Amino acid sequence: MGKVTGFLEYQRLQEAAEAPEQRVKHWKEFVLHLNTEQAKQQGARCMDCGIPFCTNGCPVNNIIPDWNDLVYRQNWKQALAVLHSTNNFPEFTGRICPAPCEAACTLNINSDAVGIKSIEHAIIDHGWEHGWVVPASPKAKTGKKVAVVGSGPAGLACAQQLARAGHDVTVFEKSDRIGGLLRYGIPDFKLEKWQIDRRMAQMEQEGVVFRPSTFVGRPEDAKALGISATVKTPQELQAEFDAIVVSGGAETPRDLPVPGRELQGVHFAMDFLRQQNKVVAGDKLKDQIMATGKHVIVIGGGDTGSDCVGTSNRHGAASVTQFEVMPQPPVSENKELTWPYWPLKLRTSSSHEEGVDRDWAVSTKAFKGKNGKVTSLVACRVEWVRGDNGQMKMVEVEGSEFELPADLVLFAMGFVSPVQQVLEAFGVERDARGNARANTDDYRTNVDKVFAAGDMRRGQSLVVWAIREGRQCAASVDTFLMGATELPR
Repeated sequence: MGKVTGFLEYQRLQEAAEAPEQRVKHWKEFVLHLNTEQAKQQGARCMDCGIPFCTNGCPVNNIIPDWNDLVYRQNWKQALAVLHSTNNFPEFTGRICPAPCEAACTLNINSDAVGIKSIEHAIIDHGWEHGWVVPASPKAKTGKKVAVVGSGPAGLACAQQLARAGHDVTVFEKSDRIGGLLRYGIPDFKLEKWQIDRRMAQMEQEGVVFRPSTFVGRPEDAKALGISATVKTPQELQAEFDAIVVSGGAETPRDLPVPGRELQGVHFAMDFLRQQNKVVAGDKLKDQIMATGKHVIVIGGGDTGSDCVGTSNRHGAASVTQFEVMPQPPVSENKELTWPYWPLKLRTSSSHEEGVDRDWAVSTKAFKGKNGKVTSLVACRVEWVRGDNGQMKMVEVEGSEFELPADLVLFAMGFVSPVQQVLEAFGVERDARGNARANTDDYRTNVDKVFAAGDMRRGQSLVVWAIREGRQCAASVDTFLMGATELPR
């Protein structure tokens, strides 16, 4: 905890951010971490609640009260050590995690939760600024070799943990740069990519080898997926490595097969976001999808949709509209019913603040076009009613059909599964949703010495869940290789 009476004395403080009209002119991060005095005051708000529900609400089980107290006492180096003991990459989660820990904060029952995420952000940035984040090389090498397929947060966390246990770890990534959806998917204005590069440098000093532009699977699958990269087959990896971890993302987007789907200007969100990441990185693209001067409609109300809104505004879109098929959630949750769980309530992101027309309970029926290009979207209002089987179903509201101009339509309706060809090539069994079948006790698949973690195992999820799975999987791999492990789960 922090100060005994701190939660009574101090109000929650939001991190400072650049004004919307200024930040839409560039692609850099615009949120500033708390200064030392501000962080001390926010740490003081951590109350003596007895049972820290925040720790359980956090997927990596961050020891939040401890580092809150350490920040309050200005022991920043020890706070960093405590933070790193459960989280390999707090500079990622301190920027892009939705903070389920704050929903579980005891103070959140009848007041504003402790600003846990902002304190985490301050701790890790303070650590980097003072040179305290250094490689943690293993005491001895084991001689065991591990391949990690996929370089998102699950793969990176798993690789770092295994390297620190003394194993020789190689990370394979089909894209030209390491980072998975951290690199290509999350906009630079939320997470600048030098943050990834800095961690990569640390991991390389710890012994991790990175192999970008390498697709693991069958050559015919790489061709069918349009992937231009070196191909390594599962058989080659199984012959060369003592253990393999498949930790790719849930990259198969949900489609919307309605009339007009084939028109130019109708795209998956990730195609749009990935291209912008590459342009910011300095790549020259021939046919970049641009929102400049266009009427943009984003279908899907989640984080990916929000990222499309922010990117479209930075392109200079004529208008941006975002649809969600579900009803508008309440502005505030009923905390007596939802605490300490993650509540359903209206959430307004920084991208929404920059300008967007949001609408709920809307279903898209068709796209219209001219000369092969989309020009408008036909939609209708829907309501959700309980059917005879007790399940909720969507029903069109009679007479509610409407049409909006649309020059660019982006599908941000979530992801249904990982790339199936990779799992098929390994012969890994899948569950009903197309994810690798493996439990959280040992993360082992049905294939000998092949493990699965992250979105490839659990399906579309958060960065913080990916880090948790990568860490836990690393402990299981270490046990498999050595008979026991000292790695934390």
